[in-house]
Amino acid sequence: MHTPEYDFVPSNPYLLLTPGPLSTSKSVRFALLRDWCTWDSDYNEDIVQVIRRKLVALATSKTDDYTSVLMQGSGSFSVEATIGSVVPEDGNLLIITNGAYGNRIVKTAEALKIAHVVYNLTETEAPDAAAVATQLAEDPSITHVVLVHCETTTGMLNPLEEIASAVKAHKKVLIVDAMSSFGGIPLDMSKLGIDYLIASSNKCIQGVPGFGFVIAKRNELQKCDGNARSLCLDLYDQWKEMDATGKWRYTSPTHVVRAFFQALEELEVEGGIEARHARYAENQQLLIEGMAQLGFNTLLPRKLQSPIITSFLYPNNEFEFESFYLDAKAKGFVLYPGKISQADTFRIGNIGEVYPDDIKALLKALGS
Repeated sequence: MHTPEYDFVPSNPYLLLTPGPLSTSKSVRFALLRDWCTWDSDYNEDIVQVIRRKLVALATSKTDDYTSVLMQGSGSFSVEATIGSVVPEDGNLLIITNGAYGNRIVKTAEALKIAHVVYNLTETEAPDAAAVATQLAEDPSITHVVLVHCETTTGMLNPLEEIASAVKAHKKVLIVDAMSSFGGIPLDMSKLGIDYLIASSNKCIQGVPGFGFVIAKRNELQKCDGNARSLCLDLYDQWKEMDATGKWRYTSPTHVVRAFFQALEELEVEGGIEARHARYAENQQLLIEGMAQLGFNTLLPRKLQSPIITSFLYPNNEFEFESFYLDAKAKGFVLYPGKISQADTFRIGNIGEVYPDDIKALLKALGS
C-alpha cells in the first residue's frame, strides 16, 4: 500500500518474511514519532478506548457481550496474564499442543502452578476434536481448554471450529491463542463460543511489537477477580482500570499504541479482515507454487496449512540454511529458521506489509 505522503520515512533495508515482528507500512512507522501523555483524554479516550472497541468489533458480531483488555509486553505476556488470571485455584486446564507455542503454555501453567493436563501431539499432527471430547467426558475436573489457533512452529492451522464445538458441548471455558491468526483469518468469537482470544500488536493487524491484547466474554471475565497469580499480569484489574478511566495500570507503551491505532485504520482501508485474508492467501499461493518450481516442498499437506507462514523442507542433504539465509538477506529478504525436531526445515511468512509483487520478487531473488 504505497502512501506518497510518507515517502520521507526511511525504507527498510529488507522485507521481514517472518510471523512477527513483521514489515510495517511507512505510515505506521511515522505514527511512532510523537510523544503522548498517558493522563490526557486525547490518548486514553481517543486512542486507547477506540482501539478496545475496534478490537471487539473485529472479533465478534455480538459486541455487547465482549470486552477487550490491552496488556504491556509481547504476546506471551498476554497469554500468561490470561492463563494466570482466568483459571481459578480449583480449576484444571486442558492444554492442546502440537508445537512450540502450545508447549510454552504448558511451561506457563507449570510456572504458575496451575493444575493442567496436556493433549500432546507431534508437530505435524492436527488435534482431533473427537479426542478432545473424549478427554473432557472422561475427566470432569477439567474446567478450561486452551488451543493455539495457528501454530507458527510449522504453519499449521488447527481445527478451531471443530474443537470449539466439542469444548462448548461440555460447557468448558475456551481460551484461544490467536496470536498469528487474529486480523488475518476471519472468525466470530460468539458463533464459535470462544471465551478468551489472545493476540498481539505486531501480527496480522500489522503494528509494531510492544503490547498484547485479550478479547474476552464479559460475563466470564467478571468471575476472575482475585484469581491472578501476578500483580502486573492481573488481567481482571487491568480491565477494571481501563473500563473506568481508559488508563493502563502501569506505564503504557504510548508510541506503540498510537502506531497500532494507525494500523487498525489501515486494516479498515484495505477492506477488513476478509480482504487481508485474501491478500495473505494469494501471497502464500504464489509462494508455494514458486518455491516448488525452485525445488522446495512444503512440510505440511495443504489442508493443514495456514495462510500465515509456510515450512519448507531442505531440498537435499547438502543444503545449508545459513548461507541461503544470508544470500536472501543480502537481496532484501529475511527468512525464518525452522523450529521443529522431526525434519530439517525453514519458514517463510507472508503476513505484514507484503504483497504479491513482493513474493514474486522474492522468488526471482531465490532463483538467481
